[in-house]
Amino acid sequence: MTRPTVLVLLDSPESAVTEVRSPVLELLTIARSLGRVDVVTLGAPSVEVLATLGAYGAQAVHQATLPTTLPPQAHHVTAVLASVLVAAVRRTDADVLLVPSSFAGKEAAAVAAARLGAGFVADASGVAWSEEGAPLRVAKRVFAGTWDTVSTVATDPAVVSVRANSVAATPADAPTHPEVEALPVIVAAPAVTVVTREVKQRTAGRPPLEEAAVVVAGGRGTGGDFGPVEDLADALGAAVGATRDAAFEGWFDSYIGQTGVTVAPRVYIGAGVSGAPHHRGGMQASQVVVAVNNDPEAPIFEISDFAVVGDLAHVLPQAAAAIRAHKAQA
Repeated sequence: MTRPTVLVLLDSPESAVTEVRSPVLELLTIARSLGRVDVVTLGAPSVEVLATLGAYGAQAVHQATLPTTLPPQAHHVTAVLASVLVAAVRRTDADVLLVPSSFAGKEAAAVAAARLGAGFVADASGVAWSEEGAPLRVAKRVFAGTWDTVSTVATDPAVVSVRANSVAATPADAPTHPEVEALPVIVAAPAVTVVTREVKQRTAGRPPLEEAAVVVAGGRGTGGDFGPVEDLADALGAAVGATRDAAFEGWFDSYIGQTGVTVAPRVYIGAGVSGAPHHRGGMQASQVVVAVNNDPEAPIFEISDFAVVGDLAHVLPQAAAAIRAHKAQA
């Protein structure tokens, strides 16, 4: 029986790929459990990136070559990335396409799936073959994290976006030495024109919110002062997020929720977060939930593993100081 081919998207906001982010390492780990691993990328991977891909079992890297008439700022437009995915699937005859569950990844994967006539599952938490081999079984949480579901994708190929922190990234037992192969991509002129494109730099030392293993979020209870929230996050090496209301007040720019960023960290800390359904839908897949709120009746406590009833302005600085003291002794 021919081993299935699993294609993984190595995404990067830049033209040169200089790192392999944690969500992609997780995808490579999942892909190895499903079959042969190929990688597709828009940018040119560095020597270090190729070594990392080899350490995680990639057999080949397909680097897209786009028409010279296409301006560089249009390379990351959804229609273009979708065309790259379609070309890579057809080149490799892939049985499964895995992409990170970023906004750009999900959008391009959905368009690619439509063009390929493939089934698509977004924000999966697990991917495996059925006991009899096919079809593909995909696990995910729905209805604000209250139901765990398993879907089967009967099409070939199957397209799946996988949430960050769904599995532990594990290198292969035996590393490979993937070669870079050019992937010619024919792209029709996009129906939109990119006027400007800016890659926002995240705060130094903080991981991206959707990828972080630890997240500290602030809500209305902060009163607009995110200083204690950010200080605790920096002590933990965590990402910072907010509730939708806090973001709409202009207190912080990235919010967690059903219409915002969906996170599934190993540890989530909510400070001054009441626990509205919209917010819970974006974080309820967290493995451990810690809540700090001065209202003992706050709904967030219903789903918390650890609850602290108190003033976050006092609790968070003490926690940050204790964490730094512990690190200094280690």
